[in-house]
Amino acid sequence: MQKAISLGGELLRERRELLALLKFWLSGCYTCVKWANVWSCTFSLEFGVRQRSVLSRFLFAIYVDDFAKSCSSINGSFIVLYADNILLLAPTLCQLQKLLTICEGVLCQLDIAINSKKSCCLRFDQRHTVSSAPLHTSSGEIIS
Repeated sequence: MQKAISLGGELLRERRELLALLKFWLSGCYTCVKWANVWSCTFSLEFGVRQRSVLSRFLFAIYVDDFAKSCSSINGSFIVLYADNILLLAPTLCQLQKLLTICEGVLCQLDIAINSKKSCCLRFDQRHTVSSAPLHTSSGEIIS
């Protein structure tokens, strides 16, 4: 038991050191924006990581590590995490809406919001051409 406690303390210390290294590494980041061949002035990044950064996918995976476990309470549903994308799969539209609602609650605790404008719903079955009730977020936004 003492060995397990010692090992646990070592892992915790290593995680703290890694976190301190990442915090130091990312704290002095500056960037600029190019729009219509014109560059903005540089500005500091106050939160997040640079898009297309080597670390961004890795850090997102760490950030939402327990997300899929928290949301997997509906039988027959699946959650696929890839880079900064989340794919929800469910056998029925009703179950998909329940899964979306559960996931949205967990994401809210992580301070992540679902962007309904960048989200969509695809139906794969014999009735895929039949219109059905749209999915909606907790704020009432429609996901088409």
